[in-house]
Amino acid sequence: MLSETEFEIEESSTEEQKSEATDQTKSRPETKTEGPEKWGIAHIFSSFNNTIIHMTDLTGGETVSISSGGVHVNADRYESSPFAAMKAANAVVEVAHVKGFTGFHIRVRAVGGVGSRVPGPGAQAAIRALARGGFKIGRIDDVTPIPHDTTRKKGGKRGRRV
Repeated sequence: MLSETEFEIEESSTEEQKSEATDQTKSRPETKTEGPEKWGIAHIFSSFNNTIIHMTDLTGGETVSISSGGVHVNADRYESSPFAAMKAANAVVEVAHVKGFTGFHIRVRAVGGVGSRVPGPGAQAAIRALARGGFKIGRIDDVTPIPHDTTRKKGGKRGRRV
């Protein structure tokens, strides 16, 4: 059995712990989850020369933010690198947070047509960076244009002569 003084000391220590816990939660920056969700579409065009990330609203008519790998690196050969794609995605994420977006769908596109149908090296890094941005992710679609009748490659009848 506790005496009255011991009971008061124990009670005050639990109050201090509760106040410390509330102080810790107040010090963190809180993201607003109130209000309706705002969704957008992140278009990722990834070739072997560059990676372009273009964020739009759901209709695709209004551009929220756009960034490319070439803006964030100095040398041309690094434009398509995963690092440049990650920096471009982080730039888009910052603007989307400011404009109040809560989630988006991702549309990945390679060159397609007579070019490569495989996305470049920056596509995977861009998707990962967007996912780490704190958004909800709906769909991830591949929208690479693939011809049904295979258009003619450049180079003429006898091909490229080296």
